[in-house]
Amino acid sequence: MRVIAWLVVLLGATFAAAPFAQANQADPPWGWSESQVREIVNRVRAGRDLNPPSWPGGARVAVLLSFDVDNETLWLRNGDTSVSGLSQGEYGSRVALGRILRLLDRHRIPASFFGPAVSFSIAPGMIEAIQASGRHEIGIHGWIHERNAELERADEARLLRMAIDRMTELTGKAPVGYRAPSWNFSENTLELLLEMGFLYDSSLMADDRPYELLASGSPTGLVELPVDWILDDAPLMNPLGDRYSNPRDVLQVYRDEFDVAYREGTMFLLTMHPHLIGHRSRIVVLEALIEHIRARKEVWFGTHEAAVRWVKQQAGMN
Repeated sequence: MRVIAWLVVLLGATFAAAPFAQANQADPPWGWSESQVREIVNRVRAGRDLNPPSWPGGARVAVLLSFDVDNETLWLRNGDTSVSGLSQGEYGSRVALGRILRLLDRHRIPASFFGPAVSFSIAPGMIEAIQASGRHEIGIHGWIHERNAELERADEARLLRMAIDRMTELTGKAPVGYRAPSWNFSENTLELLLEMGFLYDSSLMADDRPYELLASGSPTGLVELPVDWILDDAPLMNPLGDRYSNPRDVLQVYRDEFDVAYREGTMFLLTMHPHLIGHRSRIVVLEALIEHIRARKEVWFGTHEAAVRWVKQQAGMN
């Protein structure tokens, strides 16, 4: 019955609204007034830089490894019930997650796992596996990997509340971190995160360092841990994608990004997906990256939650 309920939610969701950057704009962009442009770009914007003078233990750089546990929802969110596609998603829970957790355990590294509530409901054993070491964090990544910018506010709010309730039930703790599915922020997402009491977001791309989010120019107190497609395995490691790169080439990009973060004394945040990075030819890339990072001194590995609590403390935001 639960599976049927999920599909009802999926097929019944409203996907009629246009992306918020174009909402309510009857004129073409070249006809917009400067005030219209300013109103659009200021809806959600980067505020003050929150990079601390140092990270826990006096570390020079923070390394935040994160995994988006999408699994079957990448197909289900589109109404795609292809057995072949769903089996590719199932690889994430059946094989890849365990391979990733064993690697993290060998190096005693904490990480943050964000997943749609449906992913964890289909394979609840993932929760126990992630929580076994006591080092990792589990955050919200939507209900069924929905596209927020295509939803009416009421639908986005309903699905987010459903995700929070289900993940609280499954994990025994209300998640404090949010990552929008596909990093797809709507004009309502920030307001909803504030209403529902999240500690931080990790979906936007305005910096390499943590920063405070502004809503229409006003500080919100919500910390952003920025992401970027450069530091995401999905576009680069999907062999069917038009941006596919050899995993060993991607490793060099990750190394370079870390090296500059280390030199600048900031943060290195990597987004990965178990059904991609967890394959045999890709997990060796992650291990090589970890070994490269651990060869440096003054490096702190943390969860997103731990990083945000440190950042807020250092900035006097508690």
